[in-house]
Amino acid sequence: MNRAALPRLLAFDTSTEVLAVAAAGPAGSHAVEAAGGAAASAQLVPLIGEVLSRARLALADLDAIAFGRGPGAFTGLRTSCAVAQGLGFGLARPLLPLDSLLVVAEDALGATDATPAPATVAVAMDARMDEIYGAVYQRTAAATTAAAPGWRTLHAPALYTLASWNALVDSLPGLHAVAGSALAAFGARLRPSPGARVHARETGRAAALLRLARHAFAAGEGIDAAAALPLYLRDKVALTTAERAERAATSGQPAPPPTRVTHGG
Repeated sequence: MNRAALPRLLAFDTSTEVLAVAAAGPAGSHAVEAAGGAAASAQLVPLIGEVLSRARLALADLDAIAFGRGPGAFTGLRTSCAVAQGLGFGLARPLLPLDSLLVVAEDALGATDATPAPATVAVAMDARMDEIYGAVYQRTAAATTAAAPGWRTLHAPALYTLASWNALVDSLPGLHAVAGSALAAFGARLRPSPGARVHARETGRAAALLRLARHAFAAGEGIDAAAALPLYLRDKVALTTAERAERAATSGQPAPPPTRVTHGG
């Protein structure tokens, strides 16, 4: 492909504890990862400037801006969406909302993974409160180093208890891989998947994000900034005292101390 014809893209995701930012254009692509979480709001804009500079791009050069829409941490999703909307409105550029759990699946199989398509990946991310943000995807085309392969969503992102996630995994025949932070967070409490590769930690979230951004741009998935909204799967970030006691009774675990309930979205 003619390098001059490659789209000029910026992509970022702040939905997890890893802040991922990447940019690509005719001069090549550059990606960076840093500590996310509470630090994401302070670091995102400077890192955007850094990767754009490395890719020899100005904001005005961009063809589109991709952002991780979630699911994930409330504060992180608000940060990602707010910055994406600000850039989209200011530059009059389309936004590419990306499924943050699909980024994990893309990272798990990788740009050069030799697993033949179709390949099914279950993604389980630690949602805290003894719950999981989970989804199941099927890779529908072979991986290449140039762009992300095609993906099909078998089970859309949803909030699961450990029991409901284990039941879903039990119902999935022929899993090729399981991935996500919940594997390390919950360990043996998660149902094993015999024969499936385990990817408890991501190895290149920013690069995977950029591959998906390229694929979304090529597929014409850009939207207006006004329509760019985060994907919230939970309407609060802590349980009430009664809910925590009920959770402890059903799980056999002691109830943690009460936490103030806040609401999002």
